[in-house]
Amino acid sequence: MNAQFKTLLALSVLGAIPYAQAAEFDDYARVISATPRVEQVNSPREECSTEYRSAAPQQRSMAGSIIGGVAGAILGNQVGQGNGRTAATAVGAITGAIAGDRMDNSRPAEAERAARNCRIVDRWESRTTGYDVSYEYQGRVYNSIMGYNPGNRVKVQVSVVPQI
Repeated sequence: MNAQFKTLLALSVLGAIPYAQAAEFDDYARVISATPRVEQVNSPREECSTEYRSAAPQQRSMAGSIIGGVAGAILGNQVGQGNGRTAATAVGAITGAIAGDRMDNSRPAEAERAARNCRIVDRWESRTTGYDVSYEYQGRVYNSIMGYNPGNRVKVQVSVVPQI
């Protein structure tokens, strides 16, 4: 028994109220509208990708050619004699320049480098958090916020208590 009914029963037993009765029961009301309550929620996430970049093109160096040419000219000058010395110096300079250039600029090309790029991407979602429900019972309109869509009708609890 609920407390209100006990109070009314006690008053009627004491003679203060000639007769009192309270009743509670379930019934159904007609739903007029059920509008979703929607909120936008952000669930950011990280997106990563890997890019392969080739190394910067190599620049040729002249230092090997110059050093090789000078060294070749010195060696050619020491090998030759007489008029052949000039020719040997020239051939030594050319051969030394070619050899020096090949040694200086024959480094292997750098391999591609992997570069990992990451960024945060917003991911917005619409979420239904409840329903604004309007329903009609016994000719009167009531409003409520409910956690679910009640459909065409909603169960209501009716309490009838005589007015004192």
